Amino acid sequence: MPSKNAIKTYVENGYYHVYNRGVEKRTIFQDREDYSKFLYFIKIYLTPLEELSKEFPLLRSNLVKNNLSGEVELLALCLMPNHFHLLIKQNTKVGMTKFLRQLNTSYSMYFNKRHERVGPLFQGRFKAANVETDEYLLHLSRYIHLNPLARGASLDEFDWSSYLYYLGKKEPVSWLNTNFISEYFNNSKRGFSYKDFVEDYVDSTPLDSYLTIDSEA
Repeated sequence: MPSKNAIKTYVENGYYHVYNRGVEKRTIFQDREDYSKFLYFIKIYLTPLEELSKEFPLLRSNLVKNNLSGEVELLALCLMPNHFHLLIKQNTKVGMTKFLRQLNTSYSMYFNKRHERVGPLFQGRFKAANVETDEYLLHLSRYIHLNPLARGASLDEFDWSSYLYYLGKKEPVSWLNTNFISEYFNNSKRGFSYKDFVEDYVDSTPLDSYLTIDSEA
């Protein structure tokens, strides 16, 4: 039987929580170079082409040809040693599938070459859960950004998530769209910030039916 969220009919303009882990739960990010390379591929595939060509004029043509900046928007991410989480909006029906296929393939080829291994790196096809409400979207972004706490990491110092971009501690980048979620707090009368929303959270309403991630990803 296919694992939960492995097979879906993806829709245009849909929001998705995407996740995957290493085969046999193995480590897929061994050091800073691995984390940085995964983010590099995200940047290459999601940065608008005009900006990309200025920064990387000698970039290989196949990477430029496969750029998906008009088809996919990344709203949040977190990379953990043996798995990753992405919060994505796909503007076309197949944008997310193309993006994850390219990202996983490029990173797997890099990882296997660098660490002298062969075979699949990830545990099968990526998983994707549809995000159907604004409330769930906000809660999910918080869940993603809180992941480092499980490893004893400080949210203010963890480099491998999008949280520092939301806090304004990193300069905005065109491959990550923080505006959509941030506007819920900037333009509201809630009286608290996104930082408050994330860090002052008390888990009184766990999303067990949605977020059984660690057993799968």
